[in-house]
Amino acid sequence: MELALRPLRADELPDYLARGQESYARDMVAHAGISEEAARVKAEHDWHRLLPDGLASTGQYLFALEDSSTGERVGDLWFAEQASDFGEQAAFLYSIEIFEEFRGRGLGRQAMLVLEDEVRSRGLGRIALNVFGGNDIARALYRSVGYSETAVFMSKEL
Repeated sequence: MELALRPLRADELPDYLARGQESYARDMVAHAGISEEAARVKAEHDWHRLLPDGLASTGQYLFALEDSSTGERVGDLWFAEQASDFGEQAAFLYSIEIFEEFRGRGLGRQAMLVLEDEVRSRGLGRIALNVFGGNDIARALYRSVGYSETAVFMSKEL
């Protein structure tokens, strides 16, 4: 299977937002020690702040990941163009998801490479992202395609 990006359609946005916020909240509970209620509120707030105008939000790019031969949607990807910590314009990957029934086939790695092509085509030379420390699967994926950790945030409950 070879992946391609297709802009997310307006009719797909409500489900995308619901799944994305739920996943983000679940990760905050599992890996950041945040209560379910606080995680739900933060997820809703963060996504609304970043996507105030949905698909028309400036500098935000939401895509469906599709099998290029069949057009079957196998996941989603969201990145933004913004100033990086190093001062240049760069892409920031907010979300990448391979739907559960398609996982374990190397599609996450392929999606990251498709993302690189898209970012290069926009004249950007860097991709940054955040990942929760306990998300070992995602961290291994990112390392496998050449990402290195540039900061590690730590905390301790008292």
